[in-house]
Amino acid sequence: MKKTKLKISLAAAVIVAVAATGTAIAANSSSGRSASDSVSSSKESAIEESKQKAAGPIKALGADMFPHSLGFDARSKTFFAGSLKQGKVFAVHPDGKARTFIDDPELVSAQAVRVDRERGRVLVSNVDYGTAERSKKDAPFRIAGVGSYDLTTGKQDWCVDLTAIALDGKQHLISDVTVAPDGTAYAVDELTPTVFRIDTKGRASVFLRSDLLQGELDIPNFLNDVGMSAIEWVEGNRLVIAMADGSLVRVPVRHPEKAERVKLSAPLGAPTAGMRLQKDGAITAVSSGLLSGKPAQIYRVEPRDGWKEATVTVTDTVTDPVTSDVTAGPAGTTYALSGGLADLLAGKPNDGFTLTPVKTG
Repeated sequence: MKKTKLKISLAAAVIVAVAATGTAIAANSSSGRSASDSVSSSKESAIEESKQKAAGPIKALGADMFPHSLGFDARSKTFFAGSLKQGKVFAVHPDGKARTFIDDPELVSAQAVRVDRERGRVLVSNVDYGTAERSKKDAPFRIAGVGSYDLTTGKQDWCVDLTAIALDGKQHLISDVTVAPDGTAYAVDELTPTVFRIDTKGRASVFLRSDLLQGELDIPNFLNDVGMSAIEWVEGNRLVIAMADGSLVRVPVRHPEKAERVKLSAPLGAPTAGMRLQKDGAITAVSSGLLSGKPAQIYRVEPRDGWKEATVTVTDTVTDPVTSDVTAGPAGTTYALSGGLADLLAGKPNDGFTLTPVKTG
């Protein structure tokens, strides 16, 4: 039986469509942990919390960047933020100074950004809400792809059109992408229950279509059945997928037909936005407070039994309810992104975005 759908008012429709997506980083599986593992985990959590207390907010300055998500390269201590308005990717340093890093005419709106240091590249999902400078305003959600760019120069390696792979004539929105150890990328479509697989040369195929991944968040008079918002490859050769409605799905890579929902101690708030993998194997996730108008909530999601189950607890809040992502930062910190999405969708200008340090445990 299909579960009851979440409904929201038309007044918040466009903003929720954007806020429900994001770049996600899920956790490695953790089962059968020993007492010494628990002690080590507690020490790591204490260290992380100490770092967060010492960190301050970062204000990135730049006209109309409007990022929805971003990645972080620890070696160069650089954030990479995608722009929904300009279709560019900006390199942002901890002092807030930003410069254009990727300016590819093929990118309409740069949504998810994933730094793949091992292969020296940045992966970017290409979308079109109909609000960007390069948008086809009379045909939104008809652009869907993933591009690979050199981590040093920003030069394009390849940019694959996933609508040509889907061949279904439907609207698409590539909300996130993750990378497996062999370099294979997996991308999720928020508007259809489709997961794509892309090899290191940019050759793509449909990896999984499943009713389990069908969206349950309705946006009256705008979008229906908004689904997958994030994906991560985790230990054990599994994919963990976040749904906009606050649920998680576990997919064994070798047997995707065995996909199943993760049993959560409590659902994440809807719309679920970004997530980040922590060293102790837990997820830090953010759920936008847009629907309630209250501060966005930061969650700790701790997996058990290879991601078949997980415990969910609230660890922090962010005043801006339109917070859309969480990312790594310098010295092991975690930051939440407030990218000015409300201004973007209201047609207002913006002078930058804010990163707020958050507690993760």
